Amino acid sequence: MRLCTFVVLIAISLSIQSAAADADPLKPAAIQTQDVPVVPSAFAARLAQYQNTRSASFAGWSPDGKGILVGTRFANSPQLHRVYEPGGRREQITFESEPVIGGFIPKADDGAILLMQSKGGSENNQIYLLDRAKFTTTLLTDGKSRHSLEAIRPDGKLIVVGSNQRNGRDTDLFVADPRKAGYQKTLMEVTNEHWSASDWSQDGSQLLLTRYVSINESYPAVMDFASGKRRDIALPGGEKAAVGALEFTGKANRAYIALDAGNEFRRLAILNLETGSYDWLTSDIPWDVASLDVHDESGRAAFTVNAEGTTQLYLLEPAAGERPTRRQLDLPTGIVGSLRFSPDGKQLGITLARPDAPADAYSIDIASGKLTRWTYSEVGGLNPATFVTAERIRFPSFDKREIPAWYFKPWTATATRKAPVLIQIHGGPESQALPTFSGTTQFYLNEMGMAVLLPNVRGSAGYGKTYLKLDNADLREDSVKDIGGLLDWIARQPELDASRVAVTGGSYGGFMVLSSLTHFGDRIKAGVDIVGICNFNTFLATTSAYRVDLRRAEYGDERDPKMKAFFERISPAGQADKIVSALLVVHGRNDPRVPFSEAEQIASRVRGYGRTVWTVFADNEGHGFAKKDNADYQRAVEAYFLKQNLGIDQAEPAPH
Repeated sequence: MRLCTFVVLIAISLSIQSAAADADPLKPAAIQTQDVPVVPSAFAARLAQYQNTRSASFAGWSPDGKGILVGTRFANSPQLHRVYEPGGRREQITFESEPVIGGFIPKADDGAILLMQSKGGSENNQIYLLDRAKFTTTLLTDGKSRHSLEAIRPDGKLIVVGSNQRNGRDTDLFVADPRKAGYQKTLMEVTNEHWSASDWSQDGSQLLLTRYVSINESYPAVMDFASGKRRDIALPGGEKAAVGALEFTGKANRAYIALDAGNEFRRLAILNLETGSYDWLTSDIPWDVASLDVHDESGRAAFTVNAEGTTQLYLLEPAAGERPTRRQLDLPTGIVGSLRFSPDGKQLGITLARPDAPADAYSIDIASGKLTRWTYSEVGGLNPATFVTAERIRFPSFDKREIPAWYFKPWTATATRKAPVLIQIHGGPESQALPTFSGTTQFYLNEMGMAVLLPNVRGSAGYGKTYLKLDNADLREDSVKDIGGLLDWIARQPELDASRVAVTGGSYGGFMVLSSLTHFGDRIKAGVDIVGICNFNTFLATTSAYRVDLRRAEYGDERDPKMKAFFERISPAGQADKIVSALLVVHGRNDPRVPFSEAEQIASRVRGYGRTVWTVFADNEGHGFAKKDNADYQRAVEAYFLKQNLGIDQAEPAPH
């Protein structure tokens, strides 16, 4: 062998070894990064325990009432599992590479299940029939458009499906036979409107529908199924209102409806579908009615109330008169969802999520009120006694308005050992930060000694419709000013270090992060922008066609020159020179809501000013990372980014 050839081979070998040393073994093949260092193995290994916590959500009762369906994850994505008895084994029944949701077909003796799934985060959901007797899975929809599974007829023989297959923009409603592929009947074609079907009368003759305009405005209607004729229902007082839960009471001429007409909050009423009269049932409860389920045969109903971020659960029992009796069920403090009565109406299935434990599936015996736990989700071998719960706080903003928030304080935080702070800003913008369990949050608290704050800035849901409207249109930046008020609050807390603050948020929360960095860059060390908006004009020009009008109703209409100019003025992309804090940008290339171009735009502009920018982009994800390998890597990078930019050393162990 010639000497020069030998030298070249050695150089190539050394180059390969160097590249291998620089490669991050945690990084999945579908993810590309720029300027992201290798996450230290010891740091990643400790975080992995917290990432291996698991949760389970209640997905319905088996038609015979002898078991339940739950959604949980054992591999790379959430799948459906059958549980036959409380605390029993979880039998996995779907085995897809993508996340799956679904439920049993009512009254189906063969245990058939309807599934919904999309590919790569595209949100073009398809509906499938899983026939567990024949061991087959059949695609019921067209395989490419966006679909939603709406109301299921009580006998399980027909379903309402929403689909934008006609033009990619409008979601028409169809009626399908779940045992056959392809649509059977067009129920409603729409143009520039957004309709959904919420319930089918017990005899199958009528459907309850809702037309959604915005979080502040929606309209109920009832349709005669045989004729297809729709009759709009007048709202009380003739005013605009937000309509939430809407279901038949068990009688074809009565419906339960939750709406905020004449009140700050969504109250529950019985709506007489013949006369249009409303009989209010919860005027004494000063919070939103959040969810509802009705047992058709008995007329028994259960509903939840969002009481400043925690759930109250109530039961309505039919009485001799028109008004049912009401009683509150006793539950641990937490968030309750997925209400579903058992086929015989004697039990209520729920998902219960608590601040210091993962969500699990439970049932409640209606007669005794006894709570039974069906699933016991794992916590990665961690000691649950070390988990930190949140406390409610309120802080004054620029206009003296009190802003609600949740505060997770690490065990180690004291006046002599001040904790760095992470502010997590929710998306929506009309969502609500809730004190649910997060393994990553517990890692920040117990392993990094970092405090975590979840503000519900103006515009958040759950605090009345006046509060909800305080960030609309040209009031958008008032919610950003609320973050300034939170920074002031942090500075007044003896156990918090106001010189080491970071912000993180996803979707609209990503916009809030970027905007906070342009306003308060001298007070914020780092920001994590996850699938965020950086310019409302470019966002509205590129988001999926079916979403444009819905987003205009919330953010404002960019076709108005004044609003377009306002969007340019507040655009973080247009103020990238003001972003001096370290920035991490996370995005999926298939995002149908906030297009990937928003991430490319802000990352390149901030880099252009010589700032620190890490980027994590995934080829097989959309609006957030749903696959475990991608999500694990994302969180590892986020945690290491915060450690590096907030100057965090290893925290003292939690004292439990």
